[in-house]
Amino acid sequence: MSITSALWRFPSVQMAWRNLGRNRIRTALATLGIVIGVVAIASLGIAGVALQQQATANLGTLADEVTVTAGEDSTTEGVTEEQVEEIRGLAGDAAVVPKKSNRTTLTSRDGQEARVSVTALTEASALYDVSAGDNPDRLQSGALLTNSTATQLGFELGDPVEYDGRLYRVRGLIESQSGFGGGGNELVLPLSALADQQYYDSVTIVAANGREAQRTADAIEARFNEGDEEVLSVTSFASVQENIDAFLNTLNLALIGIGSISLVVASVAILNVMLMSTIERRGEIGVLRAVGIRRGEVLRMILAEAAFLGVIGGVVGAAVSFAVGLVVFQVLAGDPTLVFGWESIRYLLIGFGFAVFASVLSGLYPAWKAANDPPVEALRG
Repeated sequence: MSITSALWRFPSVQMAWRNLGRNRIRTALATLGIVIGVVAIASLGIAGVALQQQATANLGTLADEVTVTAGEDSTTEGVTEEQVEEIRGLAGDAAVVPKKSNRTTLTSRDGQEARVSVTALTEASALYDVSAGDNPDRLQSGALLTNSTATQLGFELGDPVEYDGRLYRVRGLIESQSGFGGGGNELVLPLSALADQQYYDSVTIVAANGREAQRTADAIEARFNEGDEEVLSVTSFASVQENIDAFLNTLNLALIGIGSISLVVASVAILNVMLMSTIERRGEIGVLRAVGIRRGEVLRMILAEAAFLGVIGGVVGAAVSFAVGLVVFQVLAGDPTLVFGWESIRYLLIGFGFAVFASVLSGLYPAWKAANDPPVEALRG
């Protein structure tokens, strides 16, 4: 069924559709204003979503992690075994990974050297991703080496690396950007490699999500630190993620507000178009009233014209904004399909809804004026 045939069932709507075609240039310009307003609102909103997703991706899994080290008021030079056990009780189902650390120099067969950080732990798979080899849940023997270091020194899986006079076979190669440090030159060994160190240098808790990480951090703070005393220093990136989200949400609102200004300007243009249209057709409207057309029918006709402008401009603006969103997500996130997410689509709906609402609102006064103009005065005019 075509639009025209459907409109025959509603005479006032059909007349409104025909009236828009009388002055197509003026109608196109008014619609263009709506399109620009919708594009401003939806595109800026989608850009904000892309920025938020990029920030979240850059922060990575750090938002789910809590790091615990000895605080300024600690009586020991690190985290004790007893404190680790208490932390396990507070962390619930989250993975608790105590670590000892040091530094050393690795030497290749041809004499090349690389300064690396040494991390001794057991639950390697909780903190690291490997690009090749094994990533054991419990690292009891062998070693993990960052891929960049292995490439620099020519190490392969199964090759021996020496630390403190002992040889360890390379079991896996760590992805350069994985792990709690964000990459770098690192050698991961079993805890036995640093058995001479009495205390743990740090403890990493890997929670299911940022909310659980923050809850665990708060529980550790409450248990070990009273008042201004800092027995354990607790660092949680979940609060950083929350602050970033709060800032970007505020930024999105500001961007939408800026975009709304252009739509308000477009609404004024629609108000002007509708007023001019009713003035030009004053005699025609007077004839309609004289032959028995009710005020409500005239009111609906003018409002339908305004609504048509909003719907057409909203649809075109949403389509243009969607295309802009594909480009924005490709540039910022590298994945244009992310624009199909609800966080982005909702801004298309907001822009479209605002366009229709603003258009109808702009048509209220011209519609009321045309409907209440006395037929005799309208014919005389």
